[in-house]
Amino acid sequence: MNINQMKNALDEKSLDENFAVVYTPSQYEEQYARFLDVLASFEELFGKDREVGLFSAPGRSEVGGNHTDHNHGRVLAAGISLDAIAVASKNDEGIIRIKSAGYPMDTVDCADLSVKEKEKGKSSSLIRGVAARFRELGYKVGGFDAATASKVLSGSGLSSSAAFEVLVCTMLNHLYNDGKISPVEIAQISQFAENVHFGKPCGLLDQMACSVGGFVTIDFKDPSKPVIEKVDFDFAACGHSLCIVDTKGSHSDLTDEYAAVRGEMEAVASYVGKSVLRETDKKTVLECAPEIAKKLGERAILRAIHFFNDNDRVVKQVEALSNKDFETFKALVIESGLSSYMYNQNVYTCRKPTDQPLSLALAVSEEILKGKGAWRVHGGGFAGTIQAFVPNELLDVYKNTMNELFGDDSCYVLSIRPFGGVKLV
Repeated sequence: MNINQMKNALDEKSLDENFAVVYTPSQYEEQYARFLDVLASFEELFGKDREVGLFSAPGRSEVGGNHTDHNHGRVLAAGISLDAIAVASKNDEGIIRIKSAGYPMDTVDCADLSVKEKEKGKSSSLIRGVAARFRELGYKVGGFDAATASKVLSGSGLSSSAAFEVLVCTMLNHLYNDGKISPVEIAQISQFAENVHFGKPCGLLDQMACSVGGFVTIDFKDPSKPVIEKVDFDFAACGHSLCIVDTKGSHSDLTDEYAAVRGEMEAVASYVGKSVLRETDKKTVLECAPEIAKKLGERAILRAIHFFNDNDRVVKQVEALSNKDFETFKALVIESGLSSYMYNQNVYTCRKPTDQPLSLALAVSEEILKGKGAWRVHGGGFAGTIQAFVPNELLDVYKNTMNELFGDDSCYVLSIRPFGGVKLV
C-alpha cells in the first residue's frame, strides 16, 4: 500500500485480520493508534509518495531456567505482547535509515558493513551487523527507510535490544528476501550483530524467543548448536494473564553480583574438572561439598544445586505445557522462584540487605495468588522485575495492589504472542 492507502486502512480500522496474527481483539484499538503515529513520523521524515509495510517484533520473557544458560543449561522463554513496530519502505540508495521514537536517526551505508569500533554499543552497530550477516550468508541487502516505536521496556529483562534486532532482520527479510529466512536463522543473525558489531557477548536465548514467538525451549548443551523446540500451548485459553512487575529497583552497581552467579557456578564445575556445570552432575558436586565449601564457600554449592534443579525443571515445565497441564506448570514456576530465592540467592543483594523490593513483590504476590497463580523472580534478579501468572478473575486486584506498592504503571499485563517477527501488511 502507499502511504495514503495505509493511512485510510488504519483510520477505518480495516486491518483486524492482519492484526489478529499477533494481537488480541482487545489490543486492536491501541495498535491502530500506534501505527498511525509511526506512519505520521515516517511521512514527515521520508515523504508522502512511498509504498510502505507494517512490521512487528516482540519482546520476550524468561519463564524457566533462571541463570542456567551461561552454564550450558536449558531455558524456557516466550515471546510477549509488548513489541517494537515499524513502518518501512525500500529505497534505491543503498542506505538504511531508521528513526526510532525518542532517539536520533541511525544511518548505515550498505557499501560498508565492516565492524566499526567507534560504533560499538550503539543501535547503528546492530543495523550494520544484521546487514553484514545477511550479505555473508548470501541473502540480499539493500537500502530502506523506517520509522519505529517500541513498548518493550528497556532494562526490564524483556529484551528490548533483541526485539530491535529481530525487527531489523524482519524488515530486510521481507523487503529484499521475500520473507524466506527462517525465524531460527533470524535469531542467529541477530545474535551475530550483537556479539560482533555491538560488542556484547550475549547468548541466543533473547533473540530466539523474540524471533520464534510463543513458548520456546532451548538446550545450550552445545552452545554452537543449540537445540530449539517450540512448545505447543495456547496461552490465551488458560484463563491467566502474564504480569511483569517493575519494582523500580536500580540495576546500577550490580555487575559484580551478576558476574558472581556465573563465576561461582563455573568455579564449582572447575573444582570437579569441568568448565561448566552442565558437564557434571549434582551427585558429583555434593560428594565434594565439604572441600568445595572450604575453597569457594557454601553459596557456590547452593548456586550449583539451583542450576541442576532448575535445568531439570525446564524439562518438566515443557512436559506440563505440552500435556496442557497448566496447574503443574504453575507449581513448577513457584518451585523455580523459590530455588532462585533460597539457593541462587539473586532476589536481593547482601550489600544492601534492607533494600528488598523484589522480596516484597514476591511476598505480596504470594498473599494474593497462593493456591491460584504463580510468581517468581524475572531475569537476572537482584533488582528490577518479577513475573506472575495471574488468574484473570484476580487480575484487577493484583494489578492495583502492585501499582500501589511500586507506583503507577508498575504492573504490565501481557499475553504470550504466538509468532515472532512478522510483516503485518
